[in-house]
Amino acid sequence: MALQHITGVSIKGMSACVPKKIVSNADSPIFPSKADAERFIENTGVIQRHIVADSGICTSDLCVEAAERLIQQLAWAKEEITCLIFVSQTPDYIFPATSCIIQNRLGLSKDCFALDISLGCSGWIYGLSVIGSLMSSGHFKKGLLLAGDTTSVTKNFKDKSTYPLFGDAGTATVLEYNGNTDGFFFHTGTDGAGHEAIMIKDGGFRNFFSEGSLVEREYEGGIIRNNLQSILEGAPVFTFGITRPPKSVLAVLEFAGVSKDSIDFFIFHQANKMMNEKISNKLKIAPEKVPHSLQEFGNTSSASIPLTIVSQLKDVVSSGEHKMLACGFGVGLSWGSVIFNIDSIACTEVFEL
Repeated sequence: MALQHITGVSIKGMSACVPKKIVSNADSPIFPSKADAERFIENTGVIQRHIVADSGICTSDLCVEAAERLIQQLAWAKEEITCLIFVSQTPDYIFPATSCIIQNRLGLSKDCFALDISLGCSGWIYGLSVIGSLMSSGHFKKGLLLAGDTTSVTKNFKDKSTYPLFGDAGTATVLEYNGNTDGFFFHTGTDGAGHEAIMIKDGGFRNFFSEGSLVEREYEGGIIRNNLQSILEGAPVFTFGITRPPKSVLAVLEFAGVSKDSIDFFIFHQANKMMNEKISNKLKIAPEKVPHSLQEFGNTSSASIPLTIVSQLKDVVSSGEHKMLACGFGVGLSWGSVIFNIDSIACTEVFEL
């Protein structure tokens, strides 16, 4: 079982940035009737989303803005940040790594460790695990974890299985080494046998781009896409989502030696309302302990956990100590859970670019 206990590192601040453009599902032409739109909203919880559309904004732009605001609020000297992790499935280029470009854009030290991680819905958990492990030695005193996606650009606006569900966002989480904190407890897992359930088939090095990649196909009523756009197989993903995450949550609780009652807030990846409610019901978690940001932002992939904290719990995390459990799950297929304390951190408003 993939379990980690990382000590001596704590979260000091969080920030989130979303595109200005807002699209509403209530009047979306993708639904054949108003009743269909209302049913989708009821089942998924997604009322509206922020998307980059044709703005030219990339995930890195949203993350850089989030980082700049947060660093300024903390009054940190940029040369003190010597560890940078960028988690995204929508990087600027195939190569070079976007983290290298961000190091320069932010004006961080040239002695900065920079790394990209290609993960989606579980990405913030994995990124936290990686940067926490790197910093726990004490050689990196201050670190920056950027997590975000602009997955709306990978959806077909005629595909009702994906287009109305996903929004775009970038987040920044800053961490500091102090040597004497209880840190983070992690449980992580992977099942690559299910990788075809959420994927883009063409455009990589297994299946190169070709003229055929652009040909739209209708797979069933209301699901139209080409091979450069996202596949989301609803039934297997739903089964995965209500099976693995509850087990992961219970595993990390047991590993940390804490009870469910001791957790102040459970922050789940914002997959969809129905899935998250089933997870909460399975675990018998009180609804007031499970904040949601789906209604305003949709499923924002790797950004969804920190975006939910910033948008729904800003006042809470800015004052006093709270024990949090976060769980991310999705593309890969991969999943992970983490338990950590937040104590009066710097937290910005969600702002627009």
